[in-house]
Amino acid sequence: MSRRHNCASLLSDYGIELLWFDSMGAKSSSLAVSTSEGLLVVDPGVAAMQPSYPLDNSRKIALRMKAVKRIEDYTAKASAVIITHYHYDHHLRVGDPHLRLSPNPYFGKLIIMKNPNTYINASQWERARELIRDLALMSGAKFEDLLMEPEERTFHDPVPDLKEANSRDWGTYLRRREELLRKGREWFLKLVEGLWGREAWVREAELPDGTRLVWGDGKSFTFGDVRVRVFPPWFHGVEYDRTGWVTPVLINVNGVKVMYSSDLMGPAIEDYASQIIAEKPDILILDGPPTYLFPYMLNRINLRRAVENAVRIIRECRPELIIYDHHLLRERRWRERVREVLKVARDEGVELLTAAECLGGKPLIDTL
Repeated sequence: MSRRHNCASLLSDYGIELLWFDSMGAKSSSLAVSTSEGLLVVDPGVAAMQPSYPLDNSRKIALRMKAVKRIEDYTAKASAVIITHYHYDHHLRVGDPHLRLSPNPYFGKLIIMKNPNTYINASQWERARELIRDLALMSGAKFEDLLMEPEERTFHDPVPDLKEANSRDWGTYLRRREELLRKGREWFLKLVEGLWGREAWVREAELPDGTRLVWGDGKSFTFGDVRVRVFPPWFHGVEYDRTGWVTPVLINVNGVKVMYSSDLMGPAIEDYASQIIAEKPDILILDGPPTYLFPYMLNRINLRRAVENAVRIIRECRPELIIYDHHLLRERRWRERVREVLKVARDEGVELLTAAECLGGKPLIDTL
């Protein structure tokens, strides 16, 4: 039996289906989970590849629309949806006329969403409200009726708690890191004192059409024989990453643990790698580092961190299967950039494949 057949068969045994990932030619990280109470879809979103991706624009758009159709079909059939953050490759914009969606694939569902009010950057704050406003409008509700005064609470800065990252030997990069952390702290405090502390919040709600909006951060949910734990917000990349926060997901199917990293960029932070290892997932769906941004928006230090963290996960956790995809599959030299990860997986006997390989094909970027 081929490695690819093993992969697809293993996922099928646990009711997991990979819907679309970057290795298939459009930006996405979406999967479906079969439960005894219906289908659960995680991160039903897709975006076209960036300008540097070596494919003509018409094919990029065609692949995006193919992905939209597949994800939309599954979302329409689902009873519940999880949205880990508000980048467009992780949720469908129901009000976008270019997507040509059916009236509303989220209709009547439980939508477990990243909290749109806290631990969120300005861009995702607006995109969350864009999505919720469209859902309210389609249900006959007024978005303004979903707004509330911000809660009075203390927002804890998570960076001082990153003990492993903070104790790493940074060498000559230490001074630059300290400067970046200082600026990051200032950015965090502006969010606390301004956006989160003063602007109107959106409340959880059941809309007139039966769609239910709940915030998933740090909560657990049960769907018959499947248990789901949504993690508290983790940085979308390095410390104080300006792209914001995401909420990884742990899915327990009859004692088998499937962890979905969302967008951790590697993971780039050592403490997140340790938390993944502590969970001991049997299957890990891991987004790799965005090597297409190297060396301009991803420097050598943080690329090295992402590689080392993935290597440590493989050696210390040894999942039965790793789907290694998303940001990683956006440029031709990705194998070279993470060659140590691929080698260690082979040496340790850990099955590591892209989503395209798991589904029986090749990563599109490898064929261009």
